[in-house]
Amino acid sequence: MAPGALARFILRRAPTPRLARPFAAKARASRRPQEPELPSEEENDFAGGEVAAPTEGISNPLAEVLKELGKRVPDSLVKTRIEENGFAIKYIPWHIVNKILNIHAPEWSGEVRNIVYSSDGKSVSVVYRVTLHGIDAEIYREATGTASVDDTSYGDPVQKAEAMAFRRACARLGLGLHLYHEDMS
Repeated sequence: MAPGALARFILRRAPTPRLARPFAAKARASRRPQEPELPSEEENDFAGGEVAAPTEGISNPLAEVLKELGKRVPDSLVKTRIEENGFAIKYIPWHIVNKILNIHAPEWSGEVRNIVYSSDGKSVSVVYRVTLHGIDAEIYREATGTASVDDTSYGDPVQKAEAMAFRRACARLGLGLHLYHEDMS
């Protein structure tokens, strides 16, 4: 076979992906990115239902992404946990935070930067970084989460510390930040 013949053969044999709309229709579509609609509080399917996240790449300036993430999260998505001392803590479960990021910042990324056990072995801390990408810039925030090694309810301590660090890093980007200030008002 000639040098380029194999590539042409493979390309002819490769199945073509099915597009939701033909290319020409996409080209005629509005240049302004469409925001996905969140379910209403009556539907309350955001936590369990499927909401399609945009998949066509980075489409908004970073300032718009941060503005969307800074909006108040509906109370129906906020959970309350009672600590051993009786103090109530409001939080957004990590999987809800993940879905909100998928909708408003589809090109976000996250990574565990460090896992450290305390010198006495009684706790573990995780450092997590969340990076947001806009058409004009990118930004990241890091946060830590710590969990007791003895606390085995709801998963292992590293998972709990990671979820806590993830939520805190997102709060530093504005997502759910209002929960930290409710007691002050």
